[in-house]
Amino acid sequence: MKRARKILLFENPRLTRWLELLLAITVIPLSGCVVGPKYHPPVAQAPPAYKELGDWKPAEPNDQSLGGTWWTIFQDPQLDALELQVNVSNQNLKAAEAQFRQARAVLRYYRADYYPTVTAGPSATRTRVSANSPTTTLLAGATYNDFVLPFDFSYQADVWGRVRRTVESYREQAQASAADLATVNLSMHADLALDYFQARSLDAEEQLLNSTVKDYEQALELNESRFQGGIASEVDVEQAKTQLQTTRAEAIDVGVARAQYEHAVAILIGKPPAEFSLPPLPLTAPPPHIPVSVPSELLERRPDIAAAERRVASANAQIGVAKTAYYPLINLGAAGGFESGAITTLINGPSGLWSVGLSAVGTVFDVGRRRSLNDQARAAYDYQVAAYRENVLAGFQQVEDNLAAVRILENEAKVQDEAVVAAQNSLNLSVIRYKGGVTSYLEVITAQSAALADEVTAVNILGRRMANTVLLIQALGGGWDRSSLPARPECCGKLVSDNAH
Repeated sequence: MKRARKILLFENPRLTRWLELLLAITVIPLSGCVVGPKYHPPVAQAPPAYKELGDWKPAEPNDQSLGGTWWTIFQDPQLDALELQVNVSNQNLKAAEAQFRQARAVLRYYRADYYPTVTAGPSATRTRVSANSPTTTLLAGATYNDFVLPFDFSYQADVWGRVRRTVESYREQAQASAADLATVNLSMHADLALDYFQARSLDAEEQLLNSTVKDYEQALELNESRFQGGIASEVDVEQAKTQLQTTRAEAIDVGVARAQYEHAVAILIGKPPAEFSLPPLPLTAPPPHIPVSVPSELLERRPDIAAAERRVASANAQIGVAKTAYYPLINLGAAGGFESGAITTLINGPSGLWSVGLSAVGTVFDVGRRRSLNDQARAAYDYQVAAYRENVLAGFQQVEDNLAAVRILENEAKVQDEAVVAAQNSLNLSVIRYKGGVTSYLEVITAQSAALADEVTAVNILGRRMANTVLLIQALGGGWDRSSLPARPECCGKLVSDNAH
C-alpha cells in the first residue's frame, strides 16, 4: 500500500508539476502587489495651548495622572464602590462589549480567506444494474459496491491584495469598535459620577433648608411670644409662619430630583431602583485639581477620536478592495481521493484519483459598475475624514467649555462665599433692629430670604463645579490611551476591564 502511494504521489510527473504550481500560487500573495492607496492618518490641526486654561498650570510628567480609575481622584469611598459596579452590571457597557465581539468575529471570518478551503464528502453505495437495460453494458445484471473518499480543494490567490485589504479594513473596524467600547465605558462612569454628585448636592441643599426650617421655627416662636406680650402684631406672626411653611415646602420639593438621581445611579450599576438606596451624604469638599496636558495629546487620549481615525483607515482599505475589481480573479481548484468497489482496497494506491485546475476570471465590460464602486469607496473615505476632523474639533470644544466652566465657577464660588457672609451679617443686624423695636418683621423676612437664597446658590455652585470637573475629565479622555487598542483584535479577550482599568 505504501509503495502504491509513492508511485501515485511522487512518480507521476504531471501531478508533481501541478503540485509545484499549487505551491507557487499559494506563495504568490506573500510577494504579490497590493493595489490601493497607502494609508496616512488625516491631518487635524491642534492648537499649541488651550485658550480657557488661563493661569492653570499645565500637567507635567510628575503630576498625578488620571489613570483608568479616574474617579478615585475625588477621594470618595462611596463613589469608588459604585463605579466598580458599572463594569459588572451596566447593560449599555455589555451591549458595547457584544458589538466589539461581533466585529472581532467578522474579522476572523474574512481572515479565513487567507487559507484554502478543503471539503470532504465520503459516500458508499450499492448498485444493481438491470439485466434488461436498453443499453448494452458489461455491467448488465451486475450488482456492485462503490466506496468514494473525495477531497475538494479551492483557493483564490490573493495576487492583487483583495483579501489583505479586506482583512485590513475589518481589522480597523474591530479596533474602532474597541474604541467605541472604551467611549461607552468612559461615558457610563462619567454619568454615574454626575448623577452621584448631583444627588449629594441636593443632599447639601436639603440639609441647608432643614437647618433653616429650625431657625424659622424659633423665629415663629419668638413672634408668637412677642404677639402674646403685645409687643408684635399678628401680621408679624403670619409672616413668620408663611416664611416657615414656604421653606418646608422647598425642602420637601428637593426630594423629587434627589429620587430621580438615585434611580439613575441604580440603572447605571444594573439594579432595579426598588433594590437600591443611596444614603444621604451632603456635598462639602471642593473638586480636586485636574491635570491638563497639551492639546496635541488629546488626539491620543480620547477613545471617540481614536475610533473615528480607525474608521478612516478602514475606509482607505476599502478603496484598495474596490480597485481589485479591475484585476482578474485567479482561482485554483483541486480534487482528489480514493474510489473502490471494496472497502478493504479503498485507500490503496491504485484506488487514487485526482484533478487539478486553474482559472482566471476578469470583467471585460460592466457599464461603469467598477468605476462607481471606486467612486463610492473614495466618497466613503472623504466622509470618514470629515467626520474625524469634526470629532477632533468637538473634542477641543468640550475641553475648552469645561475648562472655562471650572475656572469661572471657582471664581464665582469665592465671590458667592463673600455674599453669604454679607447676607448673614445683614440678617443678624435686622434681627437686632427688630428685637429693639426699630423696624418691622418685614425687614427680617427680607434679610432671611436673601441669606437663604445666597446659601442655596453657594451649594448649587459647588455642585456645578463637581459636575464640570467630571465633564472635564471625560473631555480629556478619562486617562485612556490609544495604546490600549488591541493590535490584533481577533485574538484578544474582553476589553471591559481593560478599558476601565
